[in-house]
Amino acid sequence: MSSSPPDRRKPEDYGWSLGDRSPAEIARWMPIWGWLYKHYFQVQTSGWEHVPRSNALFVGSHNGGLAAPDMYMTMYDWFRREGLTRRIYGLSHHNLWYQSVWLSQMATRFGSIRAHPKMGIAALNSGASVLVYPGGAEDVFRPHSQRHKIEFAGRTGFIKLALRCDVPIVPIVSNGAHDTLFVLGDIHPFAKQLHDLGLFRWPGARDLDPEIYPVYLGLPWGLSIGPWPNLPLPVPLQTRICPPIVFERTGREAARDRSYVEACCDRVRFAMQRELERLVAERAA
Repeated sequence: MSSSPPDRRKPEDYGWSLGDRSPAEIARWMPIWGWLYKHYFQVQTSGWEHVPRSNALFVGSHNGGLAAPDMYMTMYDWFRREGLTRRIYGLSHHNLWYQSVWLSQMATRFGSIRAHPKMGIAALNSGASVLVYPGGAEDVFRPHSQRHKIEFAGRTGFIKLALRCDVPIVPIVSNGAHDTLFVLGDIHPFAKQLHDLGLFRWPGARDLDPEIYPVYLGLPWGLSIGPWPNLPLPVPLQTRICPPIVFERTGREAARDRSYVEACCDRVRFAMQRELERLVAERAA
């Protein structure tokens, strides 16, 4: 009786295929995410009527450190509402793919792919939707005082992707996850100086620049310095799917027009900021 050959890929070999996504693996995690959703984070969500039947680029704001609980709760909502077989892929930061084989395997089984233009284009052209958090590390570890600010960290690649593939952008905003830890600031410039002088190495075996080096209060470390994994505090979360944004011009030429791309980015940021402020006000009422 033959068996499948062992998977001998290295961590960095993952994320380049759309075929590693596993509905069966997602199903195994649904009870865990469901408990966290209902009891630990007590998620309140709205706006799912705005999810289009065709594919789209979903753009979110990142919160809560490496745990990013609002991202996982949004994933859970998608799977329980849209089903396990309706494909959505998440564009993941390149540092993810150099940590461990187990982490890379699990990420791909949940639907993560490389945050590379060719992978985003391949996913959208296949008829799947794509989820991206453009702000990345700078967003997920932004200071607690900026928890109600939409932060894209100057990135516009997601706009170019939507324009080139002629798909709408569907914004996702969330509130509460940035209270699951308290980011005090970022000492990345100082840490980078030490690294460049050979006096310091970035965390992890590959010595990859994490782009931020936060100082934060949270579980399990108490006071932590560096982008270490954290256990989120049990804070109620709110998530909201916003109406799709359709751009007047699309295609390759539109994606190459820098001023138009920046104007589209401002439009998305403004829409998300306005909806986030509404979400915050509703929670405070």
